[in-house]
Amino acid sequence: MFTSRERVLTALNHHEPDRVPIDLGGNQTGIHKFAYKNLLDLLGLDEEIVIMDLVQQLAKPSEAVLERLHVDTRYVSAQGADSFMGGVVKEKRGGRTWNDFTDEFGVTWSMPDDYPYYFDITHSPLADLTLDEIKAYPFPKGDDPSRFAGLRERALDMKNETPYAVVSGISGVVYEICWYMRGLERLFMDMIEAPEALEAIIDRTLQFWLDWFRLFLDEVGDVVDVIMIGDDLAAQNGPLFPPRIYRSIVKPRHKRLVQYIKSRTSAKIWYHSCGSVVEYIPDLLDNGIDILNPVQTAAADMDPAMLKASYGETLSFWGGGIDAQHLLPGASPEEVREAVRMSMKAFKPGGGYVFNNVHNIQADVPPENVLALFDAAFEYGKY
Repeated sequence: MFTSRERVLTALNHHEPDRVPIDLGGNQTGIHKFAYKNLLDLLGLDEEIVIMDLVQQLAKPSEAVLERLHVDTRYVSAQGADSFMGGVVKEKRGGRTWNDFTDEFGVTWSMPDDYPYYFDITHSPLADLTLDEIKAYPFPKGDDPSRFAGLRERALDMKNETPYAVVSGISGVVYEICWYMRGLERLFMDMIEAPEALEAIIDRTLQFWLDWFRLFLDEVGDVVDVIMIGDDLAAQNGPLFPPRIYRSIVKPRHKRLVQYIKSRTSAKIWYHSCGSVVEYIPDLLDNGIDILNPVQTAAADMDPAMLKASYGETLSFWGGGIDAQHLLPGASPEEVREAVRMSMKAFKPGGGYVFNNVHNIQADVPPENVLALFDAAFEYGKY
């Protein structure tokens, strides 16, 4: 009989456990607060809903829900620095009430009261700065010890007192923070007109994460089983920007971070990118990653059977459970079950697979489909 931790590690080492491991509760494998409330109602559970990801408005699943859905993972995360005093404030603009907060990097995020689904970026602090001003811009301190206060104790309690795999929250967001700070359109223009601006920003985000990981790995490098990093590199039909830009500017920074992490821990490295990322899988493997998430199977050239045949011996897949854009919110529970069966057929042989929805379960997903998703994974995932 496998424990959950043994099940996850066996699968990630490309062997077959008793069943495919199941995941829920991360920043990219979570559930929106509205979908979670509906799930609680269906299960007859009365709980306070705790938001674990402010921007995406994800709920923190309770132990009762995680156990009901046969989830094999539990998450442990660092926190913001004590010196950072950010918080959500309400502002009136354009006849609407907005919830605003500014993060440690100076990026402002906003969510309207009358449509409280997500926070979106409303101010990018580097948008209009010169190269010299970008280089002088005050970045947060990645190795502020207060970020990691109590982290080792929490992680050890999870490791020693529970049977679950210990997974980190998302970190190592080297490239995406650049466009949060510069603005997406402006950063894409920089790639062609002023690549030195992108390099100046990405070097500083990389240094932030190298500093962050130095202390994080001091605390829990010997405890965590999986470390999540990631940057979205692709859209529905392929790369978001020219692959030559990725390979000349972004990839060397990614590789440096991954190799540093791997020099300090035996944890598996999980890389997140949405979209049709097949162009970059050889690059990501060269960087040193072990796991790809979310495996957006509805995107171009992301066929599960092809991915498994091409990369299944060296790369683990974490996600890929169902078309989350169309099927999961709109299908019947039986159609959900059939989609899960087909995903399992493609991904589970030989191990190397952890089941989850493709990205977070969104607000409009019926609770009956959530149960069908996880119950089918438990049933069809058995070896």
